[in-house]
Amino acid sequence: MAIVPHTPARDHTNSPPENQSRWECRVYPGQLSQTSQVRADLDADLHRLFSPTAEVKEEMVLCVSEMFANACEHSRSGQDPDGRVVRTLDLPRPGTVRISIIDDGTRTNSTTDTVPKVPRRRTRQQQERAERGRGLLLLDHLSTRWGFRPVLDFPFCAGLGTVIWAEFTLPALVAGRCAR
Repeated sequence: MAIVPHTPARDHTNSPPENQSRWECRVYPGQLSQTSQVRADLDADLHRLFSPTAEVKEEMVLCVSEMFANACEHSRSGQDPDGRVVRTLDLPRPGTVRISIIDDGTRTNSTTDTVPKVPRRRTRQQQERAERGRGLLLLDHLSTRWGFRPVLDFPFCAGLGTVIWAEFTLPALVAGRCAR
């Protein structure tokens, strides 16, 4: 049973209403082929918020790509044909943008723990040979802070979904140069 809505988000400009700090969520099929759309939508939504430098925008887009790919790869969102991933964007406090990805929950055929975690330390040689396991390290390095939590924090709801989020501190927003 998936908890992510299975109706696509309306076609809208996706700007926060005046004097509010949250955009409408965007819903995507849980397929890696949707990553480019997730990236493009975030780029457009950030541009409506302010004019970030190319470097800041690229870092945020890279982080959302990694979070989305992890949701597709490690959750029911990518396993089920009807799996969905939700992306939210909000301003939790002045000068901070938070991007969240919500998945459909634990894979039914999974024999391993699917909770997000930064990989154990690797030697330089192991790191050079590794083909996977760098996404959360990038998130840890590029965001101001990040974390994850269950969609519902009740013991009997374990496995229903995970919210992974990353926050970015943006001086342009602190200075009041938010273009809304």
